Amino acid sequence: MKRAAVYCGAAEGINPIYKEQTIALGEWLLANNYELVYGGGKVGLMGIIADTILKGRGNVTGIMPKFLKDREIAHEHLTTLEVVETMPERKTRMIDLADVFIALPGGPGTLEEISEVISLGRVAQHQNPCVLYNVAGYYDGLASFFDTMVASGFLSQTDRDNICISDSLSKIKTFIENYQAPQAREYR
Repeated sequence: MKRAAVYCGAAEGINPIYKEQTIALGEWLLANNYELVYGGGKVGLMGIIADTILKGRGNVTGIMPKFLKDREIAHEHLTTLEVVETMPERKTRMIDLADVFIALPGGPGTLEEISEVISLGRVAQHQNPCVLYNVAGYYDGLASFFDTMVASGFLSQTDRDNICISDSLSKIKTFIENYQAPQAREYR
């Protein structure tokens, strides 16, 4: 069984399409035999993606720092809930468990987590595809910024091409199936 780490908001956002496409992603994960690894919360898009997988009888592993669990936002019905001490431990554990990394819309935490796995992939600390599910153009600005990095000489075109930003689950599937991890970067 493959595992997808999904990063997403602890809020639903104001556009109903975020919820709709979170459910669609969950159904796509189930149809493609993925287990879910995520932050362990029961609120926002986090709760929606977990509920979708659980409703479809899939496995869900939540990784949550103790200080968040103590605030009673942990999902009570997960297959597994691992409680760690810190956010860095949570991120490391999610990276260790996942075969693919997918970001739904979310806030600064979502952006930080997907940016970290993109960066770690560039320096060969994992071999897995990174995807930004571009619901309603949510990541258009970031896609443009990555293109600016290429034009400015801070990101190679090859590395840019290894970041999937798409609103199409079929294109995301093709990207994942054809993904070739980059070679470790050499600095000169």
